[in-house]
Amino acid sequence: MPKKTISILLPDLRGGGAERVNLDLAKGFTERGFNVEFVLRNAHGELIEIAETLGSIVDLKSPRVRSMIKPLKRYIAERRPDALLASMWPLTAIAIWARDRSRHRCSAVLVEHGILSRQYENRGALHSLALRKSLRYAAQRANGVVGVSKGVADDLAMLTGRDRGHFNVIYNPVPCPSAPSDRIRAHAEALWDGGAGKRIISVGTFKLVKNQAMLIDALAQLDDPEARLMLVGDGDLRGDLERHAKAKGVSDRVKFPGFQTELSAFYASADVFALASWREGFGNVIVEAMNHGLKIVSTDCPTGPREILEDGKFGRLTKPGDAEQMAMGMAEMFTNPPDPDRQTSRAAQFRPDIAIDAYLDLLFPENGHKVDG
Repeated sequence: MPKKTISILLPDLRGGGAERVNLDLAKGFTERGFNVEFVLRNAHGELIEIAETLGSIVDLKSPRVRSMIKPLKRYIAERRPDALLASMWPLTAIAIWARDRSRHRCSAVLVEHGILSRQYENRGALHSLALRKSLRYAAQRANGVVGVSKGVADDLAMLTGRDRGHFNVIYNPVPCPSAPSDRIRAHAEALWDGGAGKRIISVGTFKLVKNQAMLIDALAQLDDPEARLMLVGDGDLRGDLERHAKAKGVSDRVKFPGFQTELSAFYASADVFALASWREGFGNVIVEAMNHGLKIVSTDCPTGPREILEDGKFGRLTKPGDAEQMAMGMAEMFTNPPDPDRQTSRAAQFRPDIAIDAYLDLLFPENGHKVDG
């Protein structure tokens, strides 16, 4: 019997959290004997080479999201995948529209990674109407709709007007890290430029919603002149963040190592992980840091961090945008850290096999059961 094919629909493969999640799912699917095809609006991004080791790449070469419908419809009609896993509106709605017009009724599961009502709250009434109608249309026709946290699923129910029980919650898969090589470990260590102060790390794309500037403010307020902050990632705001660190007088204590594909050594080199986001659908980086036994300080933003940290049981939650609270949380973690073994035990509850089983149950319901929300 030929292998079944799962097509994973994404905008591209830049180094974001949702893209990494889909790579982890693809790895699990291939290990279970499925073929994987990454169907991309545009085939570019830092993670392309990793994806090529897991499956084939299909480039729709679409300059705009709305121009994807025709090539996606053609792809589904010609390649006839057994299942389609589509992430992030409006791709989720487009996936259903294209599938229904391809005349190939493959299973389709839609995944939202963010709080869409917050993400698009300033786009105006017409955009809000289009969001709600397209989400409702897609949810009615999909084989399953997933929120990566309870908060995301609640938001989808509110936006679509559908019963909350229609939406499944599947927490993102976060693999247990492999031991970093001596070369990568030495590379991460060198980027700290020595010193004996406490080390704070944050990982994420430099964009407004991640609010890394507030972490710089918190560092400046810490009563610890030797503490240092490493902001792992890149993005359009890098120059602004570098200038902000200089203005706050801490440029010598804020490190910008750029985008990194192998993060284990960076987490392992730090004392505290900090997240300053205004919103997080889930927050993979929190679990990644917990996998290394790190102490966590995170803003209590909608909605993932509170769920991962179980209302503060596994880390300190602070008010979004409040640098003083963040600095206090960092200081608390320096002096009163949680048990590292307890942190890693909590992180293990997000191991990939749990999510992979749940997605396969939705993609191929004839072989499994409905996932509990």
